Amino acid sequence: MGIVQQENAHDKRSSSMPFALRWKHENVRICFVALFTLTVISMFFILLSGTAAKDVSLVIDGQETVLTTKQNTVQQLLDEKSVKIGQYDKVSLSLDTKLKQGDQVTIERASAVTLVADGKTQTLHTFGDTVAEALQEFHITLGAQDKITPSLNTQLSGNASVKIIRVSKEQKVEENAVAFETVTQKDANLMKGKEKTLQEGKQGTRRVIKELVYEDGVLVSEKVVDDQIAAASVNKIVAVGAKNPVVALSTTTSAKQKAATNPSQSNDKALTVTKDGVPFNYKKILNNVTLTAYSAGVASTGKSKGDKGYGITRSGTTVTEGRTISVDPNVIPLGWWVYIEGVGYRRAEDTGSAVKGNKIDVYFDSEAFAQKFGMKRGYTVYVIGPKKPTSD
Repeated sequence: MGIVQQENAHDKRSSSMPFALRWKHENVRICFVALFTLTVISMFFILLSGTAAKDVSLVIDGQETVLTTKQNTVQQLLDEKSVKIGQYDKVSLSLDTKLKQGDQVTIERASAVTLVADGKTQTLHTFGDTVAEALQEFHITLGAQDKITPSLNTQLSGNASVKIIRVSKEQKVEENAVAFETVTQKDANLMKGKEKTLQEGKQGTRRVIKELVYEDGVLVSEKVVDDQIAAASVNKIVAVGAKNPVVALSTTTSAKQKAATNPSQSNDKALTVTKDGVPFNYKKILNNVTLTAYSAGVASTGKSKGDKGYGITRSGTTVTEGRTISVDPNVIPLGWWVYIEGVGYRRAEDTGSAVKGNKIDVYFDSEAFAQKFGMKRGYTVYVIGPKKPTSD
């Protein structure tokens, strides 16, 4: 048998691959290995730098703390230091920010404020230090009359509560009729039992201006700021017959009887008016009289209970509500009674340095009421005399 020689396959393939192609394959492999090595080294250094210790400062509500940490992000640092971030708190860096040497992380804590205003209650969160700064942050404005609790310069603390009351004012004008009075006067030329209207009566008008105060739309106070007679009433004047029938007189008739039959010798000039169902004669009428009020206390007299002369009038009487008034004695003599329209019967018992002319100071026990009374104009006053009229 003959010997069969096997072919050398390796040498054959090598000889058949071009040299240039083999050189290219070798270099690609070398480049790939080098790139992979550089990537691994870079990742190692990145990892090494991320876990290296670094100094950062943490500022919470203005308080700064310098920390040394190996944490990589802001969130990891806060977790490491057990710092919780509220829903409304502000952080100067985003939580996923990579930390570097010397970084500063600032946290502002939001304060919760319960605000009661304009008919609703709401919880708001603010970074302001005072009530005023919080309102400015919330874009809430206050009116000139509005009330706020606590005050604007109050420092805010945890879970603060702020209440705003909206205050508004308005004026209301009322016009009320003032009834006229019927005044009678004797007429010596008119037979007894006869009456004659000399002047028709006419109603007047009183204008009252009130100030109304509302808090959150609810009326809380009402006071009179002006009260004047806009148009004075005109009294009705009626002449009442005072003439007696003429009778024959004998030569023995007494002088008194003659006077009775001679109207010119009798007092026919007395004026009569009826008030509160009581007719009375009066000496004169004071028109457009101004009324004020006073009490026995310090505000009106400068005296307190226990002081000498406390509650004693100029005429020596003790002040009494419903009776005592202070007058100008040149206009109304002390001790005389008067009738004040809308007020009633009063007696002139006191005087005052500010009470001059057609002005009357009405006494009240309550000092607060006397101060609230104010000044009222346009009153009509009948000056009667030293005796108070009665129905008898």
